[in-house]
Amino acid sequence: MIEFYLNGEPQRCVSLAPDTSILELLRNDLQRTGTKEGCASGDCGACTVAIGEPGQDGRLHYYSTNACITPAHQLQGRHLVTVEGLARGDALHPVQAAMVECHASQCGFCTPGIVMSLFTLHERQRQSPIALDDACLEATLGGNLCRCTGYRPIQKAARHMANQPDVRPPWADDPKLDNDTAALGNTLEATGYAIPNTLATLHALRRQYPTARLVAGATDLWLEATQRLEAFENLIDISRVAELQAIDETPDGWWIGASVTYARLEPLLDEVYPAFARLLRRLGSSQIRNRGTLGGNIANASPIGDTPPILLALDAHLALEGPNGARKMPLDAFFLDYKRTALEPGEFIRAIFLPRPERDQHLEVWKLSKRREDDISAVLGAFAWREENGCLHDVHLAFGGMDATPRRAQATEAVLEGHSADMATFEAARQALERDFQPLDDVRGSAAYRRLAAANLLERLRLTIDHDAAQEVCLDAYAH
Repeated sequence: MIEFYLNGEPQRCVSLAPDTSILELLRNDLQRTGTKEGCASGDCGACTVAIGEPGQDGRLHYYSTNACITPAHQLQGRHLVTVEGLARGDALHPVQAAMVECHASQCGFCTPGIVMSLFTLHERQRQSPIALDDACLEATLGGNLCRCTGYRPIQKAARHMANQPDVRPPWADDPKLDNDTAALGNTLEATGYAIPNTLATLHALRRQYPTARLVAGATDLWLEATQRLEAFENLIDISRVAELQAIDETPDGWWIGASVTYARLEPLLDEVYPAFARLLRRLGSSQIRNRGTLGGNIANASPIGDTPPILLALDAHLALEGPNGARKMPLDAFFLDYKRTALEPGEFIRAIFLPRPERDQHLEVWKLSKRREDDISAVLGAFAWREENGCLHDVHLAFGGMDATPRRAQATEAVLEGHSADMATFEAARQALERDFQPLDDVRGSAAYRRLAAANLLERLRLTIDHDAAQEVCLDAYAH
């Protein structure tokens, strides 16, 4: 059984299968059909809804999510808002009014999801005014596909929301949200779905149900249900385990809990690793970044996961826990083969250690995909290095999409280490890259394309270093 609020009204749902999505719950059980099913994979945004959670300031904070790949059980103790709940009688919500005024409402299939994405933006504006520039709107709407090609009036509507009468739904001033996470249930016996809120409870569940699947953001796992039509017998939800939500700073870096979402991680990366933060903005959409977790991106061991190559280039480490206790390992020892990791039975990732940037360390991250936004990598290269006396040091190069696992290009690193970034050195590096990887052909790119693309990224690295060096020479000359 789960208890939550839907558009301000209390809901109690019993006998939900573990693999029930929010979309299925809305359309099949609650008969709320304004939320549409498009792709069933978190790509089109037609099913976008908003979930409200209490913040430290005591107010509700709403984020957008794809209902098609979000477990319904994660609504426990939350406030779900759908397009049906925005208007107050005949008076439209400011988002809806702006969509009408700007002729942004199209066929009606994608429009509800677009409205809900803009609703979360409108709520953010109410709590802390933000500039609605192109970058902001791109991030907000990047996960909503408009099949009627009406992007310009939709963006215009987003900019006109604040000019509309401030009509809020009846529930807005008194959402009545119970955040008693102790009542979430710590057993799988009744529902097949458990949501522990402490690490100790998670360990107990793992001992009792060793074959249960772990779920956090579900942005990858839930595709097994929607695309492969598989059923989950038992699920342990780790999204509310307090210890897995922490970001702990140390003198040497940060331990990032495995369930920390990309959206929560972005402010830290903006400050310490801007190139990493820029990559995150190309990782899925806002709906995906609000849900997807750093630990999940590592644990699913995909060769085209976006974050592992960067973490490999930065010498990240993992903290693992399981029946035999806790242990730590470097990330480059974690990936063994395609979709196979060093996790032992019952073990899970507790945290990821992100080292603090070294003095004069540089980081560049470049992702190649068929679409710039909301697409999976064909090749991703992450490059970390220092320069000293005109030579490269501490060179770490890692690639995704080039092999069965994301991994470092060690032969290429050895060629560059201690040498200047000249054309001869990089030509030797490109030859070494041929020995480092034997990429496969698949739908995202042929082996030949991937070899050429990776070599071109190396050339881009050389030109970047050469450009930076030239700028430093010019600045020194100007200073004197």
